[in-house]
Amino acid sequence: MGDDGTVASTENKRGRQTARDMVLSLLVILLGAGFVYLLVPHDDSLDPVRPISYDVELVTARRAAPYPVAAPVGLPDTWRATSVDYKRQSDLGAVWHLGFMDPDDQYAAVEQSDGQPEKFIGSVTHGAEPADRTQTVGGEEWERYEGAKYDALVRRESGVTTVVTGTASFDSLARLAAALEAERAGESGEPLETGASGED
Repeated sequence: MGDDGTVASTENKRGRQTARDMVLSLLVILLGAGFVYLLVPHDDSLDPVRPISYDVELVTARRAAPYPVAAPVGLPDTWRATSVDYKRQSDLGAVWHLGFMDPDDQYAAVEQSDGQPEKFIGSVTHGAEPADRTQTVGGEEWERYEGAKYDALVRRESGVTTVVTGTASFDSLARLAAALEAERAGESGEPLETGASGED
């Protein structure tokens, strides 16, 4: 009977040692991870946005699209391209997308389609609604849309709808719209809109 007590005591002691060893091992791992973190240089001032180049995608889209594809010319480096895509066929038609972060770190994108305009506008603006007013950009009228998520400037032309949309202010959206040049591969670029922005 006395042996049973000794065995139980030994097992309890081993259990406590195992738990202690696990805790010690975990502490060693955490200390090691912290040491490695301290050794790795960190620069919190680095821009988390990774700009992309879209030259190849733009040329490809201009060869394939049934409409002149718009892209900005002459925007300062403070505008950073972050996303690009062209879909030859989709539920929204042939769709061109080019996204940017503006100088205020707000999102602004150029969206184009030859599909049904209202369906396309609703999709890319996340349900923004007509504001019953226009904004003049380079002497041309763009429709204003306002929404809970995105605002937008919209231009409808024969065969294509161009939307400049995002979380950016209308001033920034107008700057992007003013810089747009629309062309097809092999054509010289023609400004979609140029000049200063204003409101009616």
